[in-house]
Amino acid sequence: MSLAGEDYSLKYLDFVDLTYKPKESDLICTFLVEPQGISLKEAAGGVAAESSVGTWTELTTEKPYVKRLAAHVYSIEGSEVKIAYPAELFEAANMPNILSSVAGNVFGLKALKNLRLLDLEFPKQLLASFKGPAFGIAGIRKLLKIPKRPLVGTIIKPKLGLETKDHAKVAYEAWLGGCDIVKDDENLSSQKFNPFETRLTQTLESREKAQAETGERKVYMINITAETDTMLKRAQTVVDQGGEYVMVDILTCGWSSLQTLRNQNLKLVIHAHRAGHAAFTKNPTHGIAMKPVATVARVIGVDQLHVGTVVGKMSETKAEVIENIDACKTQMGDLRPVLPVASGGLHPRLIPSLMETFGNNFVIQAGGGIHGHPDGTVAGAKAMRQAVDATLERKTLEEYAKNHKELATALKQWKT
Repeated sequence: MSLAGEDYSLKYLDFVDLTYKPKESDLICTFLVEPQGISLKEAAGGVAAESSVGTWTELTTEKPYVKRLAAHVYSIEGSEVKIAYPAELFEAANMPNILSSVAGNVFGLKALKNLRLLDLEFPKQLLASFKGPAFGIAGIRKLLKIPKRPLVGTIIKPKLGLETKDHAKVAYEAWLGGCDIVKDDENLSSQKFNPFETRLTQTLESREKAQAETGERKVYMINITAETDTMLKRAQTVVDQGGEYVMVDILTCGWSSLQTLRNQNLKLVIHAHRAGHAAFTKNPTHGIAMKPVATVARVIGVDQLHVGTVVGKMSETKAEVIENIDACKTQMGDLRPVLPVASGGLHPRLIPSLMETFGNNFVIQAGGGIHGHPDGTVAGAKAMRQAVDATLERKTLEEYAKNHKELATALKQWKT
């Protein structure tokens, strides 16, 4: 029975066809559907209808040719529903248009108690309209001249408050100790205590000094997140000063801003921070899972992306993190694979567990787990590299720590 006595069930049921075989050109969405006041089948049809060409009542304006654009519910297993959308519903290279359809008003339907977008699969013709990653895993490894091991990175801590000279000093010490990557945190922009251009100049000078002293390639991911025009100007400034990386808070700046940045074809690796994602990814029954977020980011063209940790301070389960990693790496048309980033409450003792989940193709991004080392940032970076080396050599951390004092101190500092 329909809500409020409205007889729209048959209209919604028109969008359910469990015999339908998706076409290669269809966009496929997987939803978790929890109905309210109607059957699961009607609710599933409602999602397909409201996200394609249908609505809650009969229309005098409907034409026969419109029906060919209808979405089809073609699978219902438990509360998991798969819907196929004709590619003609969407404008090429327009991610806001795509997401406004499949992840838009449907979340507000009162016939649904909960709705969660679990997965999003793009057909080749839509994929081809986006640029995708410029570098991807292979390009990043070539840039850094690190063929196999995990990349070791840090975030400047404290995340806000350091003046520019101290920010650049911390970066230098992290690189000197063995970090490959230094990045800003998500809320450092161009505040008066650490303005963007001054920070860029001084931190790149620290990078040059660290590269000369260590003989290793080092990179700085400065946060360029801002209003789109400002973001583009900042990106160009990074290029002009010899930087190779930028960091973008992809959700708070928006998909259009991200796509505009990628469309400039600047020779910059785009590091994607997912600040704000848990507002809609954390609830297991409603919202949007991280996997489709990762898919969209990859399609638009980020090169590396935060995906969770399993260990550390973030809440995602191992299964969720593995799904996120899969979205970064799985075959997707001609798109390059994206480098997953693990970040949030990491320290050297957690490295074996991290590498068990991620393998070698990922970035270990540790803030407090490096700068919180009792002997300072240089020692903290050394301890992190030592933990990676121990794991690669299939030695226990305790065994390796016998001849590596920085790791030994870190293991005493962080027990679990």
